[in-house]
Amino acid sequence: MSKIEKTKCLIIGSGPAGYTAAIYTSRANLSPVLYEGIQPGGQLTTTSDIENFPGYPEGINGTAMMNDFRKQAVRFSADIRPGIATACDLSQKPYKVTIDGEKIIETDALIICTGATAKYLGLPDETKYNGLGVSACAVCDGFFYRKKVVAVVGGGDSACEEALYLAGLASKVFLIVRKNYLRASQIMQDRVLNHPKIEVLFNTNTLGLFGEGGVEGAHLVKFQGENNEEKFDIAIDGFFLAIGHKPNSEVFKHFLKLDEQGYIKTIPGTTKTNISGVFAAGDVADPNYQQAITAAGRGCMAAIEAERYLNNL
Repeated sequence: MSKIEKTKCLIIGSGPAGYTAAIYTSRANLSPVLYEGIQPGGQLTTTSDIENFPGYPEGINGTAMMNDFRKQAVRFSADIRPGIATACDLSQKPYKVTIDGEKIIETDALIICTGATAKYLGLPDETKYNGLGVSACAVCDGFFYRKKVVAVVGGGDSACEEALYLAGLASKVFLIVRKNYLRASQIMQDRVLNHPKIEVLFNTNTLGLFGEGGVEGAHLVKFQGENNEEKFDIAIDGFFLAIGHKPNSEVFKHFLKLDEQGYIKTIPGTTKTNISGVFAAGDVADPNYQQAITAAGRGCMAAIEAERYLNNL
């Protein structure tokens, strides 16, 4: 029989949203329990330096910043634990969340901050050079590639937006597209195809990356598997993935309303979901911005809304 524990406020997931929610709910004397999830600290722990978060004028390592967030939550007595939500029952109150397949937490208010996972090509070199030239966020890391040469992988609106953003910083941008066309909206296609600093490589796949201590180039193949297959290398300083994110909402999909991509839907202007007392903050509910500062802000909102919800019970 699974062990059952009761709490007033349960936060699932860490990162800027989860830790901020923990800070605010702790200071409101809600005695929150937070389970950090599969990646304690969230995606920022895979980022080398962060220079666009207010309060760190010299920049800060992503892991160090998340440690600061965590320490601040602990300072106010947040109960932070390792563990992953593996199942839930949101059909009735109190809500039940199963942790690691064995422990059930019953809670009056639930804040979901499980984030989203960037999609990668699956190349071993992506792991090898993670934080050393490989990134899944141009807005986060583009500044480090001013006047350098970078490549973006993808053919949709997100990839075109990343390429255009980077073109404002880098000296040259390669857009690597596996198909012979762009899937982006026509206006985005026109902007990319007519930009003097962007070169689109159609019918092209990435085979690997190379470099000493960091990315220095990419091994590519054109017309892979066809008679006219052609392998070649390009010299680059940065390699950006823009093939989408997968929101970590699987556990909650039978109870919460999701959009077509799997992001949790919230009532506009709030973090409230379709279930009273269940809130969603951070990248798991944000297909548009996916920044640390917006995630922290939504974590704050979720905490305040959870506090008000509990006070009105």
